[in-house]
Amino acid sequence: MVEVRVVDDSNKNEKVEAESKATSEPEGGLTQKGDDGIEETGQEEDPITLLEAKETEVAEINDRLLRTQAEFENYKKRIQREKEDTIKFCNESLLREFLPVVDNLEMAIQHGKDSTDPKSLTEGVEIVLNQFLKTLEKFSVTGFSSIGEKFDPNRHEAMMQVEDNRYDSNSIVSEFQKGYFLNDRLLRPAKVTVATSPSDTNTKNEDITDEK
Repeated sequence: MVEVRVVDDSNKNEKVEAESKATSEPEGGLTQKGDDGIEETGQEEDPITLLEAKETEVAEINDRLLRTQAEFENYKKRIQREKEDTIKFCNESLLREFLPVVDNLEMAIQHGKDSTDPKSLTEGVEIVLNQFLKTLEKFSVTGFSSIGEKFDPNRHEAMMQVEDNRYDSNSIVSEFQKGYFLNDRLLRPAKVTVATSPSDTNTKNEDITDEK
C-alpha cells in the first residue's frame, strides 16, 4: 500500500514573502528612491559645518576688502606725491633754458671788469639780452612796443602826462617798462608816459580856475 504525504507550503511562502520585503525596503529608512530613481538622503547637513563655511567666506571677503582699501590708500599717496612733484618742478624746463643766459651775463660782467672799452661791454650785454628774449619766445612770452600808439587801458598803465607836439593827444610818448604777452593774454601792462596837447592843458587849467 502506497503512503501519500501532504506538504504544507504556507509557511514556506510566508518566509519568501518576508525576505522579499526586507530586500525591497531601505535599511533604517535612511534612503528612498523617488520616481526618477535618484536617492534622497533623509539626513540634513550639519549646521556647524554650514556656519564654518560661512565664516570662512566672510573672512575671505573681509580680506579682499582690506586689500582693496590698502591699495586705494597707496594710490592716493602716490597721486599726492606726483602732484607735489609737479608743482615743485613745473618750471624746471623754463629755468634750464635760462641758465645759459646767466652764464653769459657772468661772462659779460667778468669781461667788463677786465676790459677798459665800454663799447665792448655794451655789445656783450646786448647779445645776452637778445638771447634772453629768444628764450622767452620759446615759452610764448613776447614783448610789445607802445611808443606812438594810442593809450589803451587794457594794455597800458599811465605813469604821467606831458605836452609833446610830436605826438597826438593821448598818444604814448615813452615807456618806463615794456609790456609783455603770454600767448594772447596780457602778462604785464606797459608803464608809459602819455602825451597831451596844449589845448587840453589849458582846458584843465581853466576848469581848475573856475572851481576856485
